[in-house]
Amino acid sequence: MQGIDFAGFFRILPIIAIPLLFAITLHEVAHGWVARYFGDPTADRAGRLTLNPIKHIDPVGTVAVPLLLLFFTQGQMTFGWAKPVPVVFQNLRNPRRDMVLVAAAGPASNLVMATGWALLAAATGTVLGLDGAVGDWVRGVCVAGILFNVILAVFNMLPLPPLDGGRVLAGLLPPQGAMLLDRIEPFGFMIVVLLMVTRVLWVVIEPFVLFFVDFFWAIAGFG
Repeated sequence: MQGIDFAGFFRILPIIAIPLLFAITLHEVAHGWVARYFGDPTADRAGRLTLNPIKHIDPVGTVAVPLLLLFFTQGQMTFGWAKPVPVVFQNLRNPRRDMVLVAAAGPASNLVMATGWALLAAATGTVLGLDGAVGDWVRGVCVAGILFNVILAVFNMLPLPPLDGGRVLAGLLPPQGAMLLDRIEPFGFMIVVLLMVTRVLWVVIEPFVLFFVDFFWAIAGFG
């Protein structure tokens, strides 16, 4: 493994692990919370409306993929996902309308978390009085929290099933249009992988990611 900076990897890991775990866990819990509010108790009955990350860990998406990306890019890029919370849309009081709100809840939670990390970064030195190594560590966690949550929010709002944006679009389209979109879903994951491999995905989401990052940077006072 010549050329791999093991020390750098283990130095970056605790900074990145905390915000990434929160980002993907709360994203899924938000879906379940909103689904329960609109009449579907499936996630609640499955014990998934908890902030305990163990309940949401996907061995591949929450552990293997983020660690491998983090290791081989030396902290320059990582990504992950939790186990999707179960939602039975037929249980919702108004399935088409409520499906839009349930799907949008995940990305919305990521933007709320990004706001929280930005505010914490702004308060680190002025309000909390954290300087030196501790202050730098907290600000590093906040930076990672903003980046992960923005990327997750923007990525998941792509109008492609089974991503949240695909669910939102299906709920907004007329029934015939929604049926056509549903036919794409079995191939959705392969399309996403193809977009990632060809780097088209980043070209599409980059302007939105940069817009939100600049916005939260301003809140954080990074300038």
